Amino acid sequence: MPKYYDELDAVLRALADPTRRAVVERLAKSPAVVSELAAPFSMALPSLMQHLSVLENAGLVTSQKHGRVRTVSLRPGALDVLHLWLGEQRTPAERQADRLGIHLTRTTPKEI
Repeated sequence: MPKYYDELDAVLRALADPTRRAVVERLAKSPAVVSELAAPFSMALPSLMQHLSVLENAGLVTSQKHGRVRTVSLRPGALDVLHLWLGEQRTPAERQADRLGIHLTRTTPKEI
């Protein structure tokens, strides 16, 4: 088992929740203060902070506090482990699709 699987598991668990996915999508555009992130959701601020904690523990986001304002940013390269894993899965699937294409080409009657 590759050593990055623990990191991959944490990222997948964090992204399993639609609220956290929405936060990551928003942060992909630019960093945001917590109150701005909370605005589209009908939840209390402590609940959103729990979601942010999960994202931070998974290594997806970072936050900085300046006075009373906490700014959250998507960590550069945070989704690389997901891209790596998906790339590894894509290769076997592509090989299967290629074999299927060859098989269909050989077994399908050609139009004259």
